[in-house]
Amino acid sequence: MFSLLNEVYGWQKVFRRRILNLVEGEYVMVCAVRLTEKPKLRDPILVEGLPGIGLVANIAVAYLIQKLNANLFAEIKSPSFPDVSVTDKEGTLKSPFTQLYYHKGNSKDERDLILLYGNTQALTRRGQYELCGRILDIAESFGCRYVITLGGYRPGRQVTGPNLYYAASDLEMTQVAAGLGATILGGQIFGIAGLLVGLAGLRGMKGLCLLAETEGTHPDREAAIAVLKAISGVLGLKVNYDDLEKAEELADFLSPFDFGALSQKPKKETKPEWFI
Repeated sequence: MFSLLNEVYGWQKVFRRRILNLVEGEYVMVCAVRLTEKPKLRDPILVEGLPGIGLVANIAVAYLIQKLNANLFAEIKSPSFPDVSVTDKEGTLKSPFTQLYYHKGNSKDERDLILLYGNTQALTRRGQYELCGRILDIAESFGCRYVITLGGYRPGRQVTGPNLYYAASDLEMTQVAAGLGATILGGQIFGIAGLLVGLAGLRGMKGLCLLAETEGTHPDREAAIAVLKAISGVLGLKVNYDDLEKAEELADFLSPFDFGALSQKPKKETKPEWFI
């Protein structure tokens, strides 16, 4: 309990500094960042795994964190996160979080990775921009110039085998994405999967968004495996994903960011203000 109070007080001090800066007329992003380690990484790739449709990205990155034994080094909290905590089976509270893990490649071909994982996105448009900005700030400070976002795509029909779709930061990255077996996604990408790549491009970073078809009615193991297999070559990973079995246990999310993937969901779904 004492350590928990210290943690809460530590976050309060970070937020208080930002509020004081705003009052004094200095504009700063309101997301609070806590670094627990400063790893030395070599040209790492940022891979996004926040909850969304079918919980595809969430499952995929949670699996990578476990499989690669990745290390937690940063956490981001935002006032735009849901104002809710959830009690788990053991009776402890789970609050909104966004975390960054790192993995150092074990071979010449295996890339260093920054893995973005959490149980929520921001609820407001401004909150999404601020959250993405802070994520990219941290990633850039560790030498990252390459961003991959993942997610699910509802095709409006029964999914027999998850086809892949992409959007990219520039023409060079469209060729990379097409080489993964994906086709161009027409239309809009809502949430962090699209925004993070778009903002990365404005910073001169390379990025691509890879979406797998999913019905979105359950935590989609097959879609998660499809995106993992597709990006394995880019990441330099030689991993057998057959042991990705219990997708429900890997997924971690707070409402409304299951986007209908829960078997037990309210009759009327709520959505963040930026989701149309």
